[in-house]
Amino acid sequence: MTEYIDREAGIFLRPMTDEDTDLIIAWRNDEDVRRHFIYREPFTRQGHEAWVRTMIRTGKAVQMMICSLEEGRPLGSVYIRDIDRQHGKAEYGIFIGSADFRGRGVGTAAAKLMLRYCFQEEKLHRIYLRALADNDRAIASYEKAGFAREGYLREDVRIQGEYRDLVWMAAINPLDA
Repeated sequence: MTEYIDREAGIFLRPMTDEDTDLIIAWRNDEDVRRHFIYREPFTRQGHEAWVRTMIRTGKAVQMMICSLEEGRPLGSVYIRDIDRQHGKAEYGIFIGSADFRGRGVGTAAAKLMLRYCFQEEKLHRIYLRALADNDRAIASYEKAGFAREGYLREDVRIQGEYRDLVWMAAINPLDA
């Protein structure tokens, strides 16, 4: 695998390992992380192990850790899921688990690195995402990383009994142009 490093942002991506499990579970259960997810059920070891077994090991998903270049410390995670090789597409997701690295451009830099990985290594054509429409910071970050808004889905999901709007975004592989 090519190295995916952003020296200016001070991060790099590396494949997720079994040793990251406890950290991912803690991050996914952090209320500041969970409130931006569409699916908010408590995250368990069994759920993570099932994700690894049924998605990562089968090639239906790829998950990377976002790490600080200085210390190698994990800061969050970025992933693609539901990889569709026939149509050359996958859904993108990210979370910054380390609170002191939120709002510092790490998410944007990680998204750019992951898009590069998706287009160069996985040879995918299209990476799409869904974001809660009121998550302005995330949407702005995705746009800076190269995603474009494609649609607005009114009352598309129900979270805690309330229907919420979603923004649909995607990035197209520039190598396919």
